[in-house]
Amino acid sequence: MLQKREKVLLLRTFQGRTLRIVREHYLRPCVPCHSPLCPQPAACRHDGKLLSGDVTHYVIPDWKVVQDYLEILEFPELKGIIFMQTACQAVQHQRGRRQYNKLRNLLKDARHDCILFANEFQQSCYLPRERGESMEKWQTRSIYNAAVWYYHHCQDRMPIVMVTEDEEAIQQYGSETEGVFVISFKNYLDNFWPDLKAAHELCDSILQSRRERENESQEGHGKEYPEHLPLEVLEAGIKSGRYIQGILNVNKHRAQIEAFVRLQGASSKDSDLVSDTLIHGMKARNRSIHGDVVVVELLPKNEWRGRTTALCENDSEDKASGESPSEPMPTGRIVGILQKNWRDYVVTFPSKEEVQSQGKNAQKILVTPWDYRIPKIRISTQQAEALQDFRVVVRIDSWESTSVYPNGHFVRVLGKIGDLEGEIATILVENSISVVPFSEAQMCEMPVNTPEHPWKVSPGEERERRDLRKTHLVFSIDPKGCEDVDDTLSVRTLNTGDLELGVHIADVTHFVAPDSYIDIEARTRATTYYLADRRYDMLPSILSADLCSLLGGVDRYAVSVMWELDETSYEIKKVWYGRTIIRSAYKLFYEAAQELLDGNFSVVDDIPEFQGLDKKSRQDKLEELVWAIGKLTDIARHVRAKRDRCGALELEGVEVRVQLDEKKNIHDLIPKQPLEVHETVAECMILANHWVAKKIWESFPHQALLRQHPPPHQEFFSELRECARAKGFFIDTRSNKTLADSLDNANDPSDPIVNRLLRSMATQAMSNALYFSTGACAEEEFHHYGLALDKYTHFTSPIRRYSDIVVHRLLMAAISKDKKMESKENLFSNKDLEELCRHINNRNRAAQHSQKQSTELFQCMYFKDKDSETDERCISDGVIYSIRTNGVLVFIPRFGIKGAAYLKNKDGLVISCGPDSHSKWKPGFLQRFQNKITSTTTGGESVTFHLFDHVTVRIFVQASRCHSDTIRLEIISNKPYMIPNTELFHQSSLLLKSELVKEVTRSVEEAQLAQEVKVNLIQEEYQEYCQTKGRSLYTLLEEIRDLALLDVSSNYGI
Repeated sequence: MLQKREKVLLLRTFQGRTLRIVREHYLRPCVPCHSPLCPQPAACRHDGKLLSGDVTHYVIPDWKVVQDYLEILEFPELKGIIFMQTACQAVQHQRGRRQYNKLRNLLKDARHDCILFANEFQQSCYLPRERGESMEKWQTRSIYNAAVWYYHHCQDRMPIVMVTEDEEAIQQYGSETEGVFVISFKNYLDNFWPDLKAAHELCDSILQSRRERENESQEGHGKEYPEHLPLEVLEAGIKSGRYIQGILNVNKHRAQIEAFVRLQGASSKDSDLVSDTLIHGMKARNRSIHGDVVVVELLPKNEWRGRTTALCENDSEDKASGESPSEPMPTGRIVGILQKNWRDYVVTFPSKEEVQSQGKNAQKILVTPWDYRIPKIRISTQQAEALQDFRVVVRIDSWESTSVYPNGHFVRVLGKIGDLEGEIATILVENSISVVPFSEAQMCEMPVNTPEHPWKVSPGEERERRDLRKTHLVFSIDPKGCEDVDDTLSVRTLNTGDLELGVHIADVTHFVAPDSYIDIEARTRATTYYLADRRYDMLPSILSADLCSLLGGVDRYAVSVMWELDETSYEIKKVWYGRTIIRSAYKLFYEAAQELLDGNFSVVDDIPEFQGLDKKSRQDKLEELVWAIGKLTDIARHVRAKRDRCGALELEGVEVRVQLDEKKNIHDLIPKQPLEVHETVAECMILANHWVAKKIWESFPHQALLRQHPPPHQEFFSELRECARAKGFFIDTRSNKTLADSLDNANDPSDPIVNRLLRSMATQAMSNALYFSTGACAEEEFHHYGLALDKYTHFTSPIRRYSDIVVHRLLMAAISKDKKMESKENLFSNKDLEELCRHINNRNRAAQHSQKQSTELFQCMYFKDKDSETDERCISDGVIYSIRTNGVLVFIPRFGIKGAAYLKNKDGLVISCGPDSHSKWKPGFLQRFQNKITSTTTGGESVTFHLFDHVTVRIFVQASRCHSDTIRLEIISNKPYMIPNTELFHQSSLLLKSELVKEVTRSVEEAQLAQEVKVNLIQEEYQEYCQTKGRSLYTLLEEIRDLALLDVSSNYGI
């Protein structure tokens, strides 16, 4: 029987008045306790995970312990933890969304033995707050009362330890109830976990950090920063238009002085501002950190500043550069922080000499974050000397107005500076990527497919699905060596004479049930992460490389889209969606399919499915396959032409084919030739994505997951237009159609690199494509600018994208709706889908950044050991693609590298090129014009560099102890580099990049062998983590067309 209570909330309005709100609160006699000792399991209705049965006690942390020591409670060694609803709500209201989401993820994670108990809805546990009682005392009293109830509920069979930081509570409740012990968290670790060294070190670090904060507030030093305004003042100011809200984005090249706030929410709609707001200097930033949601007050126009246009390597150089900034832009100061988006930060401890120079108290150490955009963090530790050669993870605790730097605490060691695995771990932490192993509970949900127990199609599924195994010629076209085949194609002539085109996608959702352990894990990861030498899969390999991979000659479940097309015009007459059973007849690679399309049938000897056939069967099957590939290509040409007429864009992107050796390591990266079959497959996938988008939107107009690509801001095209004008081309950016036509016409017959760079600049000017819920956007905002489609989604890669899994479930629900059947799918509401889309978009950005950073890591490790003065591989031809006030940005086609080349060095000398064209540094000055820059020496010698000039550059590595190493370029001649081996010159970087990855990996392995570390430990580690070592084998063509990849040129100070 439910009992009704009333909860009184006191809220403050925008005007500052207190508003009293009364809410109904219902109490139940039974709520799930999630304990195996429960005497009434039927009444408690346990769903989800249960506490372990092999623990000696249960632990119930107080609200303050959950807030301060959550990262220790995350240790898998700590078991039997019961988080009370009261403590969780305290975290939600006092520590913000990020900390609360960490707690929620911990509770969902099957690897951690912890549960949530809804004590505030249990009749015997609920305690109303007494008059005059502080919130903190009520929370502690509620949690203790719930702990006592839980002990008696388990029939006094399991001791309970409540851990708290409240000394009064320890005195009051410590001996009140037999079997319920109340002690401090430090005391708990000392007595129950004396050997858990990492937890003790972390606890000491957190305690020390807290003592430092308390001492600071007591000492009351002079304020370094103004206090933040109260929340109600900030909200009222945003509403009135006095303040604007946005996300802080620090310029990593000038982190001490230059940051920008991009408008967000209501303030962006109501404001007249059309550009970002500049925040100049640390004082104006007022203790906010990159990524925080902040509130800004605009300065008077006479105090506005412009962004600096010079290249720079670090802030100190920028301060001394004396370069004139650009036109003044809206400038402001931060008056408050709405949401702190603090995360784990990788830092480096100062060297021994730097520690000694930091002053009298050597226990307080300033550590330098790997990310330039994060300020130095002050932590208290006695291990500074021992950790100075390591990458270390820290967390920020606070940033008081009296402190120049934020305070934080040490969390864990990642690895040695410069060590490959340590640097990869750094990239993962910096992008908040977790690559923990798939848990036993998750793997138990997976189907079995072994020689002893082979997987088979079930009779039930045969009845439910359309069986295409005997009626359709289904085949895949993929890169060589591809294991995760998630799409296949078919085309056939119907009895009516019309054609039927089919796209068949792996039915991942058959094996991944909604809200199962593996589904929650896949949702958290959101995508497969591809690094330069490895990948971290979204799903276990039993699915991604086996049962969900549409391999040749085996039965597989699929979700199919099949169109009936007019035999001559290829116009679509009908479309069918549904679950199918397929058996792929051929697993072709791109080059073989192209050879068959071109009529070169000698490649048949390389296709395994043709081996062992008699001459007639072989000829018949070959004719059937060649007809199918040719017909698919014809259809794709028609579909592409239709999109071209609407303005579809063809933009610059990196396309590679990956070759693996027998150990699945990278053997080679070979540039993809622009084969027509690439286009054929891509068009079929785009067509399927488009039609599925229309279907799910029609069925669920307010809760469908689609993908939008907004039109870019015209001001972002200014550099593209100027660069094209330098070569005599006009780029019309008024629409995607005019842009596509202009780029097609901007071809320099003597230098194909020009068009490649212009397309790259167009990509850089684009907005990123994003997932969204249709209930959160007006229909006119659904459009995909790059693909020229009114509706688009991702359906074709559920093995490696969680968005596609959601879309598959939506499609299945739409089919059930059409049949007037009850849907088995558990669909997200618009609000939940909106939150999920934000998460997936965030994880996609993290995947892009980590891929780029790992590639740069390998580039640096490759060039670091080369002598840039003598090694031929360090000298290359480069093309100037951007002019700055003190240098140029250069693209190196041979290696695919973009980098900065300075024309004025740190000593103030400028570059000079003599009669032999070789450069030297001499006193002089620079003059920058729109499309060129001239360097003039005091002796009257001058050299001019124009946009798209070819120059000879030297590649070298600028090493950094605290940050990532970076590639730097030096112009050594104003003439193109003529390499003796012309064949090598025409090869793309991507071929040489394979050499780079192999050489770096080899040198790392040799170093490990020298230390008597067995190389196979690495392989064992990857097996343990259930991850795949090796490059992604899935073609990137669709993402390139979908404009999801980022351009790396933003890495340099622009």
